[in-house]
This record gives sequence, C-alpha cells and structure tokens, in this order.
Amino acid sequence: MKFTQLPEDVFKQIQLNAGILASGFTPESGTVTGIIGATSGGVNFKATPSFKDFGEDIDNCPKNTMELKKLDEWSVVMSGNFVTVTADTAKILVGAGDNATGVITPRNDLDLADFDDLWWIGDYSDKNGSTNGGYVAIQMLNTLSTGGFQIQSTDKEKGKFAFEFTAHYSLESIGTVPFKVYVKAGTAE
Repeated sequence: MKFTQLPEDVFKQIQLNAGILASGFTPESGTVTGIIGATSGGVNFKATPSFKDFGEDIDNCPKNTMELKKLDEWSVVMSGNFVTVTADTAKILVGAGDNATGVITPRNDLDLADFDDLWWIGDYSDKNGSTNGGYVAIQMLNTLSTGGFQIQSTDKEKGKFAFEFTAHYSLESIGTVPFKVYVKAGTAE
C-alpha cells in the first residue's frame, strides 16, 4: 500500500501568493476596501489557544483528560513587514497615536478608537480570476498594533516597516473569539 498520494482536487485547495492586508472586506461580494500597504516576505498569522486542565491536580486522574479540559482564551497575532507607508499606515503602526496632517503623535493612553478590525485576504483555488476568484480571508477583531513602530532601512534597498497586530476580546461580547476564517472556492469567470 502506498501513502504518497494527493487528493484529486489538490490544486483547488491551495492558497496562492502573499495576500493583502486591508481595513475592510465583504466576504459575500469579495469586495476589498482600505488596502493598508504592500508587504514583503508575506505575513505570518497565528491563533494559539491556551487551555486549563482541571484534572492536573486531582489524585489518580491522568493529565489531559478531555472531559476536564477547558479552553481559556485565544492569542491572535499577525506579523510581517510593510514596504510602503502613508501617514495613516504609520498611525496604525504606532497604535496609540493621533494623525494630524501627516504628523503622528504617540500617546501614553489607549482609546477604544485605536482598536479596529483587520483583514488578510489571499487568493485560493484554481479559479482566482478578478470577478469570481476564490479566497481565504482572516478577520481579526479589535486589532491593535502591539509590536511598536519599527523601520529597517538598508543601503540601496527598500525600507521595511515591521508590524505585529494583536486581536482582542471585547467586554461587549466576551464570548466572541477575536478572529474568523473564511474559505471560498472560486468559480469560472
């Protein structure tokens, strides 16, 4: 028996290219609004759950008993590098700051307006045309730049603005996990 096989429709299930970061996306129509900037090297998204094992301190109870396991929370982070920057992008990267006609002034306090949703959208499937293309999209809820403001410039190269965005829970809906994943196969144009 051989196990070096692929599904027949493997090409229909591949995410292609680096994708984009945007402030808005409508999954039903595939409409993107507010592209934040061009990236270099792609992006890294990580949603990591943390668990509590209520059986770990009970005598004669094996560790990691599924009936006694509880999911506490999710840590949701996206990181990468922008190679383009605008005043609006710089304000997003600063996190807690204000944009007054191209002058970004950091603050020492957070405002609820500093948190906003962030979308990553990438091409998906063998049908990825401009009208009916497939996509994988990740919506990060209540996102804030938590990696600080960073630039790495290099002689005769592009400057890179490193980013790290973290999604946050909200007291208004404490049970809502701060990310969603959308997968839509494309159809013929």
